[in-house]
Amino acid sequence: MKLTGAQIIVESLVKEKVEIMFGYPGGVVIPIFHHLFNAPIKFILTRHEQGAIHAADGYARATGKPGVVIATSGPGATNLVTGIATANMDSIPLVIFTGQVSTAVIGNDAFQEADITGITRPITKHNYLVKDVKDLARIIKEAFYIATTGRPGPVLIDVPVNISNSETEFHYPETVHLRSYKPVIHGHTGQIQKACKLIEQSKRPVVYAGGGVISSNASEELRTFIKKTGIPITTTLLGQGAYPETDRLSLKMLGMHGTYYANHAMHQSDLVIAIGARFDDRVTGKIDEFIPHAKVIHIDIDPSSVSKSVAVDVPIVGDAKHVLAEMNKIVKAPKIDEWVAYVMKMKEENPLTYKDSDVKIKPQYVVEKIYELTKGDAIICTEVGQNQMWASQFYNFSKPRTFISSGGLGTMGFGFPAAIGAQLGVPNKRVIDIAGDGSIQMNIQELIVAVQHRLPIIVAILNNGFLGMVRQWQQLFYNKRYSYTCINFQPDFVKLADAYGAVGIRIEKKADVIPAIEKALSITDKPIILDFHVDREENVYPMIPAGKSVKDMMMRELA
Repeated sequence: MKLTGAQIIVESLVKEKVEIMFGYPGGVVIPIFHHLFNAPIKFILTRHEQGAIHAADGYARATGKPGVVIATSGPGATNLVTGIATANMDSIPLVIFTGQVSTAVIGNDAFQEADITGITRPITKHNYLVKDVKDLARIIKEAFYIATTGRPGPVLIDVPVNISNSETEFHYPETVHLRSYKPVIHGHTGQIQKACKLIEQSKRPVVYAGGGVISSNASEELRTFIKKTGIPITTTLLGQGAYPETDRLSLKMLGMHGTYYANHAMHQSDLVIAIGARFDDRVTGKIDEFIPHAKVIHIDIDPSSVSKSVAVDVPIVGDAKHVLAEMNKIVKAPKIDEWVAYVMKMKEENPLTYKDSDVKIKPQYVVEKIYELTKGDAIICTEVGQNQMWASQFYNFSKPRTFISSGGLGTMGFGFPAAIGAQLGVPNKRVIDIAGDGSIQMNIQELIVAVQHRLPIIVAILNNGFLGMVRQWQQLFYNKRYSYTCINFQPDFVKLADAYGAVGIRIEKKADVIPAIEKALSITDKPIILDFHVDREENVYPMIPAGKSVKDMMMRELA
């Protein structure tokens, strides 16, 4: 049976069991859209390509399935770049189709031509420029395999328009054989035994878990490991939900805005068990003073992440789910009652806190009330900045895939389209985007998509009239010179919501916070914007300044 390249793309997506895809049409992808029209795939037309890729990203994070995106050549493709980099930094599986000008004119500066494979080579796990329609089905099969195995990531397929229109016989491969790509799944037995011996001998161990635990669906194995060993556990920003933060052994998040007790426990530990985490700079701070007394066990599926930033004593390359399952068979609990008692006392004496007010709405209070009123059973998306950190600190995550945020790249404008993807992927869960008044405006056009598909996403804007995190740094380190971070000139978010057909509620009094959240939760057929006018100069604490260590941790404003 002969099919065109466009038909092959659609048929391949069906064989990969793609249910939802996101994108925006354009000239050279018209042949593909022609066949998507009657395909058994729900297509979500966003209003900007960046909205499409962030939505696919949110869908992938919430469901564990690869997100699929399509855009046209030139500006359509380049509008995806920020989203591709976001997914690449956070190891999110995406398969991205871009249209390209005809192979006969590639390199001639044709209309809407951009070298998207060249542009995205540093920010994709792999990418392809299709030069022969006979290779297309194989390439698509490989793309899904590469995106979803090993350390996940985005894979881009650039499809010239003549390839979409060319015909060939369609055979979709059942398996993939890539000589140079063989992810290691099972950890080395000897290394696992060595790690378990170190754990048994340790006196002050801490588990440091990252987003890799969630990517590998290893949360249950992690919980078994903690239950069996009794070791306190801290997570990275993207590791939140891998272990219940309501459990006594949870130290919540570590790092720049992590808890006092997580950071100090790590600093004083004699053994750090890193699982699916990469020791990024927001965690380590000043690398020379990070975990000075500790040996390190590092479990990661990506060998290039091991010993990249921090020297590792026992490296275990493999999938976290499989490695933890093997460790759980043989690991013995260390004798650490005194250490655990010390860490729990530190946790009790140094809780996350803030100075509440009867006059002003504190952003932390808003997040606390969202947590209480949802009973912790929601998917929380965030933008980037203060809103992101307050959400991380004051919402207790107990399940994987319930915290969705741009970690490595720190992409403003990510949260709302990601919430659309998450809500489409998990329709039975309530999705809430905790946002800042600056970042929410970066992709606000996607509000009409949420209205069109009757998605009851709640956007909780912590509106302080500033680009808050930058302003905080300006206050603390640049003599309060608020250079271009004040954004007093804003739209009326209530009228904006009304214009799009959503619901908007402005909240200016503390007494109105709970009723507004309750009202939003009662609406189930359209998005709701909650515009919380919060204390303008509230800061995120604790804070370890960039490049500093635990001893430089700031718990409040300097006198």
